[in-house]
Amino acid sequence: MTQRQRPQRNCNLAFQEALCQTGIILRMDFFFPEDNLTRAVPAETGITLLSAEAWPDGRRLRVNLEMTPFQKRPHLEITLTNGEDNEVASTSIVEPLTWKIEFTMHIRGELRNPYTVHARLHYPEEGLSTEAQPFTLTVVPADLQNEQT
Repeated sequence: MTQRQRPQRNCNLAFQEALCQTGIILRMDFFFPEDNLTRAVPAETGITLLSAEAWPDGRRLRVNLEMTPFQKRPHLEITLTNGEDNEVASTSIVEPLTWKIEFTMHIRGELRNPYTVHARLHYPEEGLSTEAQPFTLTVVPADLQNEQT
Protein backbone atom coordinates (compact mmCIF):
# COMPACT_ATOMS: atom_id res chain seq x y z
CA MET A 1 0.00 0.00 0.00
CA THR A 2 1.38 3.38 -0.94
CA GLN A 3 1.17 6.43 1.23
CA ARG A 4 -1.64 7.89 -0.89
CA GLN A 5 -3.83 4.79 -0.62
CA ARG A 6 -6.17 4.60 2.32
CA PRO A 7 -7.37 1.41 3.91
CA GLN A 8 -10.82 0.27 2.79
CA ARG A 9 -13.56 1.20 5.24
CA ASN A 10 -16.94 -0.43 5.56
CA CYS A 11 -19.34 2.49 4.98
CA ASN A 12 -22.97 1.67 4.37
CA LEU A 13 -24.54 5.09 3.95
CA ALA A 14 -23.77 7.64 1.27
CA PHE A 15 -22.94 10.46 3.69
CA GLN A 16 -20.60 8.16 5.62
CA GLU A 17 -18.94 7.18 2.35
CA ALA A 18 -17.55 10.68 1.89
CA LEU A 19 -16.36 10.81 5.48
CA CYS A 20 -14.65 7.44 5.15
CA GLN A 21 -12.72 8.70 2.16
CA THR A 22 -11.29 11.45 4.34
CA GLY A 23 -10.32 8.94 7.00
CA ILE A 24 -13.06 10.01 9.43
CA ILE A 25 -15.30 7.26 10.69
CA LEU A 26 -18.64 8.09 12.17
CA ARG A 27 -20.33 5.85 14.67
CA MET A 28 -23.53 7.13 16.17
CA ASP A 29 -25.76 5.19 18.49
CA PHE A 30 -29.21 6.68 18.86
CA PHE A 31 -31.73 6.06 21.58
CA PHE A 32 -35.13 5.37 20.10
CA PRO A 33 -38.09 5.19 22.47
CA GLU A 34 -39.95 1.92 22.73
CA ASP A 35 -42.48 1.99 19.91
CA ASN A 36 -44.81 -0.59 21.43
CA LEU A 37 -45.98 1.79 24.18
CA THR A 38 -49.39 3.40 24.10
CA ARG A 39 -48.92 7.14 24.44
CA ALA A 40 -51.57 9.14 26.26
CA VAL A 41 -53.23 12.35 25.10
CA PRO A 42 -52.67 15.41 27.34
CA ALA A 43 -55.92 14.90 29.28
CA GLU A 44 -54.79 11.38 30.26
CA THR A 45 -51.12 12.17 30.97
CA GLY A 46 -50.06 12.18 34.60
CA ILE A 47 -47.24 11.50 37.04
CA THR A 48 -47.08 7.80 37.91
CA LEU A 49 -44.07 7.84 40.27
CA LEU A 50 -42.42 10.46 42.44
CA SER A 51 -39.61 9.48 44.81
CA ALA A 52 -36.46 10.97 46.28
CA GLU A 53 -33.43 9.93 48.29
CA ALA A 54 -30.80 12.02 50.04
CA TRP A 55 -27.21 12.08 48.85
CA PRO A 56 -24.67 11.17 51.57
CA ASP A 57 -23.68 14.83 52.00
CA GLY A 58 -27.20 15.70 53.18
CA ARG A 59 -27.31 18.78 50.93
CA ARG A 60 -28.73 17.22 47.76
CA LEU A 61 -31.62 14.96 46.79
CA ARG A 62 -31.85 12.56 43.87
CA VAL A 63 -35.41 12.86 42.54
CA ASN A 64 -37.02 10.23 40.30
CA LEU A 65 -40.14 11.09 38.37
CA GLU A 66 -42.08 8.93 35.91
CA MET A 67 -45.03 9.97 33.79
CA THR A 68 -47.55 8.25 31.59
CA PRO A 69 -45.94 7.86 28.14
CA PHE A 70 -47.19 10.95 26.33
CA GLN A 71 -48.03 12.05 22.79
CA LYS A 72 -47.35 15.71 23.52
CA ARG A 73 -44.53 16.77 25.83
CA PRO A 74 -45.78 18.37 29.08
CA HIS A 75 -44.25 20.93 31.42
CA LEU A 76 -43.19 20.00 34.97
CA GLU A 77 -42.87 22.12 38.11
CA ILE A 78 -41.08 20.50 41.05
CA THR A 79 -40.66 22.13 44.46
CA LEU A 80 -38.98 21.02 47.66
CA THR A 81 -40.28 22.27 51.00
CA ASN A 82 -38.78 21.84 54.46
CA GLY A 83 -40.45 20.91 57.76
CA GLU A 84 -41.57 24.53 58.23
CA ASP A 85 -43.31 24.39 54.81
CA ASN A 86 -40.81 26.88 53.31
CA GLU A 87 -39.70 26.34 49.72
CA VAL A 88 -35.98 25.47 49.70
CA ALA A 89 -35.56 24.39 46.06
CA SER A 90 -37.52 24.37 42.83
CA THR A 91 -37.09 23.51 39.19
CA SER A 92 -39.06 23.71 35.97
CA ILE A 93 -38.71 21.21 33.16
CA VAL A 94 -40.16 22.33 29.85
CA GLU A 95 -41.14 19.61 27.37
CA PRO A 96 -39.02 16.69 28.63
CA LEU A 97 -37.95 14.24 25.95
CA THR A 98 -38.71 11.12 27.96
CA TRP A 99 -41.25 10.06 30.56
CA LYS A 100 -38.63 8.81 33.06
CA ILE A 101 -36.52 11.56 34.60
CA GLU A 102 -33.85 11.59 37.31
CA PHE A 103 -32.31 14.83 38.53
CA THR A 104 -30.64 16.41 41.55
CA MET A 105 -32.10 19.15 43.75
CA HIS A 106 -29.87 21.15 46.11
CA ILE A 107 -31.14 21.97 49.60
CA ARG A 108 -30.70 25.64 50.56
CA GLY A 109 -30.23 26.78 54.15
CA GLU A 110 -30.09 24.75 57.35
CA LEU A 111 -31.51 21.24 57.50
CA ARG A 112 -35.12 21.35 58.70
CA ASN A 113 -36.68 17.89 58.42
CA PRO A 114 -38.89 16.46 57.08
CA TYR A 115 -38.58 17.48 53.42
CA THR A 116 -41.41 17.11 50.92
CA VAL A 117 -41.12 16.96 47.12
CA HIS A 118 -44.14 18.30 45.22
CA ALA A 119 -44.56 17.81 41.47
CA ARG A 120 -47.06 19.26 39.02
CA LEU A 121 -47.46 18.25 35.38
CA HIS A 122 -49.26 20.73 33.14
CA TYR A 123 -50.03 21.72 29.57
CA PRO A 124 -50.16 25.55 29.47
CA GLU A 125 -51.90 25.73 26.07
CA GLU A 126 -54.67 23.33 27.06
CA GLY A 127 -55.05 24.58 30.63
CA LEU A 128 -54.64 21.03 31.97
CA SER A 129 -52.82 20.30 35.22
CA THR A 130 -52.27 17.32 37.50
CA GLU A 131 -50.29 16.92 40.71
CA ALA A 132 -48.52 13.86 42.07
CA GLN A 133 -48.87 12.58 45.61
CA PRO A 134 -46.14 14.51 47.53
CA PHE A 135 -43.12 12.47 48.64
CA THR A 136 -41.78 13.10 52.16
CA LEU A 137 -38.38 12.07 53.51
CA THR A 138 -35.94 12.80 56.32
CA VAL A 139 -32.46 13.97 55.32
CA VAL A 140 -29.57 12.92 57.55
CA PRO A 141 -26.00 13.60 56.34
CA ALA A 142 -23.68 10.56 56.39
CA ASP A 143 -21.36 12.16 58.97
CA LEU A 144 -24.28 12.54 61.41
CA GLN A 145 -25.43 8.96 60.75
CA ASN A 146 -21.94 7.71 61.70
CA GLU A 147 -22.03 9.70 64.95
CA GLN A 148 -25.42 8.19 65.89
CA THR A 149 -24.27 4.58 65.44
